[in-house]
Amino acid sequence: MKPPKPAASQAPELTAHFKACVPSLRIDTHQRAVDVVLAMIMAQSVNHRDLGPHLPGTSTPEAKKRRVERAVHDEQLTAQVFLALLLVHLPPGKILMSVDRTTWELGEAPLNLLVLGAVVHGFTIPLVWVALDHTGNSNTRARMWLVLRLLEALPARRWKGLVADREFIGAEWFRFLRRKGIRRAIRIRKDTVLDELSAAEWFQDLQPGQFRMIAERTTVFGEVMRVVATRSPTGDLVIIATDFHVWETWQLYKLRWTIESTFGSQKSRGFDLERTGVTDPTRLERLFGLVTLAWLACLRVGVWRHEAKPIRVLAHGRKAMSLVRYGSEELRHVLRWIPERISEILRILMSPFPALGQPETEVVSY
Repeated sequence: MKPPKPAASQAPELTAHFKACVPSLRIDTHQRAVDVVLAMIMAQSVNHRDLGPHLPGTSTPEAKKRRVERAVHDEQLTAQVFLALLLVHLPPGKILMSVDRTTWELGEAPLNLLVLGAVVHGFTIPLVWVALDHTGNSNTRARMWLVLRLLEALPARRWKGLVADREFIGAEWFRFLRRKGIRRAIRIRKDTVLDELSAAEWFQDLQPGQFRMIAERTTVFGEVMRVVATRSPTGDLVIIATDFHVWETWQLYKLRWTIESTFGSQKSRGFDLERTGVTDPTRLERLFGLVTLAWLACLRVGVWRHEAKPIRVLAHGRKAMSLVRYGSEELRHVLRWIPERISEILRILMSPFPALGQPETEVVSY
């Protein structure tokens, strides 16, 4: 009995899909990207040596490691290329956006990525990102630059709004978002001054579980907005400046955590992004784009698989695993052991997410 062929050698449809999304790139660049993305799915790693054994062909481990390096060094794989490959997966209608940073250290080198993405099915799909050349918070110019890059491809009329944590505040930033037609739900700090009182003073007697809004719109960093607050069961005061109504604000702001779920499943709970030895900012951005494509494939299959066979719910009420892990299990199983199903599951990978609450337009045999 012949062993199964490597997955990447059986995915010409995926290479053709990449080429259709970005026709200007050379076919060898597309094929190399597909090879590395599929290897990441199989290895659940970004480490170059881990990926080598999952690349097609009979070349030596060192040669395969160099192929991975060529993908990370390939200047054709730009931010615009990754954005084009990611946008085709977004569901129809308005989409909530979330922005945050993910950081880790490699030796004494701090790695710091600012990421803006779309909230979809309990995760945030990274769409644009930049490697910051410093530790700590992002600056306003970097945030504005990311938003402008995304607006070129996804106009503001497709944005439901933007949610962000306390790092993403400031008069220039708030004004910029309004001028671009982007609605905001952004947590502010307790010492933020609102009509001569600090935000904490406005809500100092708020009890855990209660919700309250300042009766009239107030000026926040020069912008007239609603301010709503709640206190968590642990006593933490959460204050949000918003362009939405009170209840909608809380429903949307809770989705800010989806970007943390994404980072977790790209790092220690998934692709081990922290194990990379890449520190050059441009190459780190390219590596993040490749791992995002691999991660997105797992989420896409997980959403489809969950509709066909829902994830088991444990006694404490939580699902047994995330959609990303659920999809990853199915993808690796099919790619490794069931070659006759590769074409049909690749059709799922090449199709957009269904709108939340809508069924898949095509249900593949399971």
